Amino acid sequence: MKTGLMGGSFDPVHVGHLRAAEEISKRFELDEVVFIPTLISPHKNSKIMADSSHRLNMLNLSAKHNPRFRVSDLELRRQPPSYTIDTLRFLSRSNTQNRYYFIMGSELFAEINTWKDSAELFNYSNFVVLRRPGYDFPGSASPIPLALKNDFRYSYEGKGMDVFAHTSSNKLFFVDIAGIRVSSTEVREIAQQGGSIRNLVAREVEGYIAENGLYQLEEKS
Repeated sequence: MKTGLMGGSFDPVHVGHLRAAEEISKRFELDEVVFIPTLISPHKNSKIMADSSHRLNMLNLSAKHNPRFRVSDLELRRQPPSYTIDTLRFLSRSNTQNRYYFIMGSELFAEINTWKDSAELFNYSNFVVLRRPGYDFPGSASPIPLALKNDFRYSYEGKGMDVFAHTSSNKLFFVDIAGIRVSSTEVREIAQQGGSIRNLVAREVEGYIAENGLYQLEEKS
């Protein structure tokens, strides 16, 4: 089975996440895409505003209409903080027949050398890095952080895609996607200001945020 993995705080999950997952699932003919919300992300500087149970509920509401989407609470059940390497180790040992594709944005990938056991990540999964259409590498520069560069070799260029081969035989794909430009920060800020987040999140998530009063500024006494 070919399984895509999308990790993050999903605070909240928005249409950009869903569209990216849909595009990659079709491009790579994935059998499923699993959304894995983190309990406490070691890469977040600010406190998560919504409780993990709310974030999990919003993911389930967003994923239920797509038969290829699934939500896992694997990292929510683990003692914090959440490290991707621990998740990949667990999944690869639990499901030896699965072939994994970890999906992430280019901005996050640029910092991947700061992740725990970063050099080992690619032993357990292929990585799909989402980039803006028309993106070009500056000159002969490689998009791979210097600390990891020796573990990869350039493999080939496809339509809207550059592929690097890892020493483990897994692949690193840099993929152009159309996507939808929206961020969780933007959704939270609009909700805090009482604005409409319609078309930025799934309709059920819009209702869930309103019903539970999420992302509202606390009144000062």
